[in-house]
Amino acid sequence: MKVLLAGGAGFIGSHLCERLLGQNDEVVCVDDLSSGRMENLTKAIGRSGFSFVAHDVTEELPDLGAVDIVMNLASPASPRDYMDHPIKTLEVGSLGTKRLLDYARKVQARFLLTSTSEVYGDPSVHPQVETYWGNVNPVGPRAVYDEAKRYAEAITFSYAREFDLEVRVARIFNTYGPRIRPTDGRVVSNFICQALANKDLTIYGDGSQTRSLCYVHDQVEGLIALSSSSYSGPVNIGNPDEITVSDLAQLIIKLVGSSSGLKYVDLPQDDPTRRCPNIELAVRELGWKPKTTLQDGLSRTIDWIRQELGSS
Repeated sequence: MKVLLAGGAGFIGSHLCERLLGQNDEVVCVDDLSSGRMENLTKAIGRSGFSFVAHDVTEELPDLGAVDIVMNLASPASPRDYMDHPIKTLEVGSLGTKRLLDYARKVQARFLLTSTSEVYGDPSVHPQVETYWGNVNPVGPRAVYDEAKRYAEAITFSYAREFDLEVRVARIFNTYGPRIRPTDGRVVSNFICQALANKDLTIYGDGSQTRSLCYVHDQVEGLIALSSSSYSGPVNIGNPDEITVSDLAQLIIKLVGSSSGLKYVDLPQDDPTRRCPNIELAVRELGWKPKTTLQDGLSRTIDWIRQELGSS
């Protein structure tokens, strides 16, 4: 296949580039490098079938030729990024998604959207199933990301209904692994950086809130499975193993071998108290489930961040 991969220089996108190249697909990576990095593409650049186009998807796309599938991973994804760039986040989710849908329609390509567990907001249904409509505050500070993704899902399925465009929608849950930016403000990278510096790990709230963390290689395999399936979605792609934030902090301290303690601060507005995917649909329709244990995945992530911080 020939794949147009928007956001391909990002954390997940760069791993997906390599996975697609590894199965002999051609990849046209489109990224404006606002949160992605060229360093993430070191293993892709120069490989047969790979090309990079610096472009902001909120602007009209250049002619990139015919492709078989358009994969939309373009969006700020970390709280720090979307809080710092709220309007841009909304534009990428709305106008950027529309431009990519229009391109897919023009070349008659399949379209895959990476949505997010954030469409469930602070959920009142647990674990979260795809039929749950969510509990999102549309005017809170997190709404710029939550509502951008909810709109992206709505316009994607509208194109499917109105134009018979073939679409796939994945709802990604918390992803971690090598190439996660040390300073991006996500819980795993925050904890690892603080533990490596022997600083107290900052826990928002009382630490009883939960997260379900999916290793990036498992996440990519889920996206590959969905993109090649006959199922439109939406489908949860995440790890159903749930852990409290306090327990995650203690595990990271142990794996790092750190002398860090824990520091509790106020919980930010609209921060979800529980987050865990029901993946029965992914298992049934895609034959996919995550394989990497949390301890193994965290150990690999710690090694990568240690090396990244040491070389910066």
